[in-house]
Amino acid sequence: MNRLIDIFSFSEDFPLIFTQADFWIFFAVIYFLYAIIYSKKSLRSAYLFAISLLFYYKTSGLFIGILLFSTVNDFFLGKGIYYSKSVVVKKLLVAISVIINLSTLCYFKYAYFFTESYNALFDTDYEVINYLAQFANSWADIDYFTVDTIILPVGISFYTFQTISYSVDIYRKQIEPLKSIIDFGFFVSFFPQLVAGPIVRAADFVPQIRKEISITKEDFGNATFMILKGLIKKMLFADFIAMNFMDRVFDVPDMFSGFTNIMAMIGYSLQIYGDFSGYTDIAIGLALLMGYKLPVNFNSPYKAIHCGDFWKRWHISLSSWLKDYLYIPIGGNRNGSIFSYVFIIVFTFLGAFAFADFGIAIISTAFIGFLLIITVFSSTVAWHFNRNVNIMITMLVGGLWHGASWKFVIWGGLNGIGIVTYKYWRKISPYENSKAWYALLWRIALTFVFITFTRIYFRGNSMDHIDRFYQAVMTNMDWGNALAVLWEYRIVFIVMLIGYITHWLPYKTKDWILDQFIKSHIVIKGLIATVVAIICYQTYAADFQPFIYFQF
Repeated sequence: MNRLIDIFSFSEDFPLIFTQADFWIFFAVIYFLYAIIYSKKSLRSAYLFAISLLFYYKTSGLFIGILLFSTVNDFFLGKGIYYSKSVVVKKLLVAISVIINLSTLCYFKYAYFFTESYNALFDTDYEVINYLAQFANSWADIDYFTVDTIILPVGISFYTFQTISYSVDIYRKQIEPLKSIIDFGFFVSFFPQLVAGPIVRAADFVPQIRKEISITKEDFGNATFMILKGLIKKMLFADFIAMNFMDRVFDVPDMFSGFTNIMAMIGYSLQIYGDFSGYTDIAIGLALLMGYKLPVNFNSPYKAIHCGDFWKRWHISLSSWLKDYLYIPIGGNRNGSIFSYVFIIVFTFLGAFAFADFGIAIISTAFIGFLLIITVFSSTVAWHFNRNVNIMITMLVGGLWHGASWKFVIWGGLNGIGIVTYKYWRKISPYENSKAWYALLWRIALTFVFITFTRIYFRGNSMDHIDRFYQAVMTNMDWGNALAVLWEYRIVFIVMLIGYITHWLPYKTKDWILDQFIKSHIVIKGLIATVVAIICYQTYAADFQPFIYFQF
């Protein structure tokens, strides 16, 4: 009984994580009760909303207030957008929704980034103050909140994008607003995907809220398979190789050879895939056990044949969100917009200034301005300029979504350059239309190498840390000890090899394995689950490893 009380009580040191036994005890209890009331639609929504709030409270404490604020705000704005007869008022309400949501996100996530950038630009020394905490302390007449630090609420990037899509989809007449704030709160806070996605579109999820729940044998088998697959990805292909190899290398990259650093980067590509796709697999499985379908978020991304293809396979819910709510509205591959031009000019100046000096920033910005002037006189230049600028803006924003640092901006920018470059390269590529296996293998390998080595800006703790990685690679490859490294970490590399082999299995093989699991007897399913549990237990660490995307 004390264990149950602890599980359902808030503790900063023990949040509910999918890879911990406490979560599965929590889920077993709430699923037992859900099985009793799931046929009553209103009660079902209220129950899952309450459970989701409890789950988020266990994860983030009083930051639950931000989630509730976002829920109430967009529920009533959505109604206003739908029932207003004035197009101007509709647009104003959509703008208010977007501004409030993005302002909240920027306050908690980008306050330090904006402050540091401003200080660097104007040679000032402003410090970040948590005015919201200061107000709360003053209002409650207590010093409960720390005012000199702004802590990022878990999952705010995910549920902010969800609530924005709700308001925009109502404006676009793709959905009608929900009548019940309980139903809307359930949509925003559904606990399997709340803290690390996938980002759920209102148009996809809202119709499921009031449907009849029917969980078939196929649904149960599919859900169980997804959960077991997700646990293997997270605990074996992510946590095990990270704790036993990559973390050691990335902590002090200059203490290891360039070869070891390269192997660590290859391992990191598997780790981040196993970590993030493992989470979403579990989330999809949990939702399916309760009768709800979440969108697929990964489609074998390391089978991608170019950078654009990769972003159609990786974090699909974010990529498609950015396409539909940013890339297309600012002009897509046809037109530019005032937003596009202002954004690219400001970012070019700030980026050049941050990494070079004022003179380089002026020259770079002048060059962009010169190209912009040419577009007035040449439709061909305008088409190329607008398309490429819109791609770069989308990828820069995507990079910034992942983290409030210039290194994430660089990472997003490099991926944008990769997409733009391919659009021109494919016109002259000698193997673009080749069906030969070696041409396909070459394209996959080239894309994988590009994606992997741009991720140092994602994984590195700072620009200095990233520089140390490159120094090790460029000056100390130490091929003579490569075999010794492979032997020393042989178990890790074997696990990595298995991870990549399973990832690159043909789709038909994966579908066959899933089909055989679904058709198997419940005893077989139980035995497989037991084996997975044993494997996960053997790789489990005393210090739990939070999911990487919790920080976003």
